[in-house]
Amino acid sequence: MLRFFKKDPAESLRNQYGQLVEKAFQAQHNGHMRLYSELTVEAEEVRSKLDAPKS
Repeated sequence: MLRFFKKDPAESLRNQYGQLVEKAFQAQHNGHMRLYSELTVEAEEVRSKLDAPKS
């Protein structure tokens, strides 16, 4: 009945993924390749959580 008050956990993961990708892009653009690599790994971990089948 009040399902619309519940937050979608996937939505927060999508937001987190988007923020990490944006930060990684900015790091790469500024020449911080090590930070870019670290952020990319974090973003891929979040992406794998999004793509994981729901049980």
